[in-house]
Amino acid sequence: MSTHIGGRTLARSQALQLLFQAEANSRAVLSVLDGDYVLWDAEPLDDYARRLALGADEMRPDLDAIISVRSTGWSLGRLNAVDRNLLRLALYEMLCVDDVDLAVTINECVELAKAYGTDESSRFVNGVLGRVSDDIEAGVDVIAAAREAARERSGAEGDAESPAPDGSADDEAE
Repeated sequence: MSTHIGGRTLARSQALQLLFQAEANSRAVLSVLDGDYVLWDAEPLDDYARRLALGADEMRPDLDAIISVRSTGWSLGRLNAVDRNLLRLALYEMLCVDDVDLAVTINECVELAKAYGTDESSRFVNGVLGRVSDDIEAGVDVIAAAREAARERSGAEGDAESPAPDGSADDEAE
């Protein structure tokens, strides 16, 4: 980012950088923190950034399930790394940090998407986070719903690949 940022905005930016580095190197955030890591701003690592990055990394399977459910038409692997890690960061903050309003998290992460992502990132991030926010505000347990959707998806994929009960490959092959 070209302008000076501070406070929680800086912390979110640093957390995004840590998540990105961890994913790029196939390491856990804790491992990145224990070694050499780079922050694009010359500021020391903020405690809130550490909390966000470690928390998002710890909850990554659940956060990825939510992203998969809410990023209609896009598999997790097709998302660019900035968007994917920014969504993880925002979802962790939305679900686990009680003293930050959902709208604040969304607005902050949309701004980070504009700064670090592609031309389409901010709209995409805003859309996914907006849908999740609507669910949270409606009282939906988004983690449980995402886990259930993942189970249903894996069950449907398993059914499609399994042989027919009579041992034939499938009915269409006949």
